[in-house]
Amino acid sequence: MDYIELTLHINNLRGFEHDLIAYELGELGFDSFEYNEDEIKAYCAASIFDEEKIDAWQNGLPNDLQVEYSFTLIKEQNWNEVWEKNYFSPIVIGGDCVIHSSFHQNIPNAKYDILIDPKMSFGTGHHETTILMVSSLLKLEVAGKSLLDMGCGTGILAILAAMKGASPITAIDIDEWAFKNTQENIVLNGFEDIQVEQGGAELLSDRKYDIILANINRNILLADMNHYAHCLDHGKLLLMSGFYDTDRLIIDDEAKKLGLEMIRFEENNKWVATLYQKL
Repeated sequence: MDYIELTLHINNLRGFEHDLIAYELGELGFDSFEYNEDEIKAYCAASIFDEEKIDAWQNGLPNDLQVEYSFTLIKEQNWNEVWEKNYFSPIVIGGDCVIHSSFHQNIPNAKYDILIDPKMSFGTGHHETTILMVSSLLKLEVAGKSLLDMGCGTGILAILAAMKGASPITAIDIDEWAFKNTQENIVLNGFEDIQVEQGGAELLSDRKYDIILANINRNILLADMNHYAHCLDHGKLLLMSGFYDTDRLIIDDEAKKLGLEMIRFEENNKWVATLYQKL
């Protein structure tokens, strides 16, 4: 399948526009995003891309928010070769977890060795939110516990949870790339028992988990936290990231309404991960 990479350059950035823009582009069919300080890259299937809708969306933005965009058609290709040419490097998190791809050599030794061959331009473990989630997961006791990796991306968290003994594990992502790539990566790491599904929070009806991991974005978390809370019984855990420190209070307010008590939070370069327990 061919895809469109939409690159947005943002002026007058005040700290909350990333989530707002991602939410609005999601309404136009974009389902994967990569964030930089003043730039967003968004991806959708080429078959549904409509430049007129992008123009109409751009023209409807507030006058004080200036967004310029360009887009590129991305053909199917060998993404390992792309990453190798761009010097994607192994990453060690928390001293105990190394994440690398099949083309890497001289891989650092670590207790948890995760092999990831990522699709497109995301999912390598280098983003602050992934680092936060991996670091937090390393501290949790998950052996023998049921676990959901919501918004699984390349499957890094589900694979790490399996290495730590969690079972059964479900990994869900709405993005077709992520769904297929997680399937590939769990095979690479020898954890075919992980159940991988494509979809959103609508899949969670009548399910129960001991631990839910959700590394998505602020708007989706706020919209779907009620589904996560219904999947947790008393004492069970919800670990979330994908939002800025400036959004932590609004996330916490919603969590309290749903009977979730914050145990701790961690911050990395203004990104935050929070751990909640169901009351």
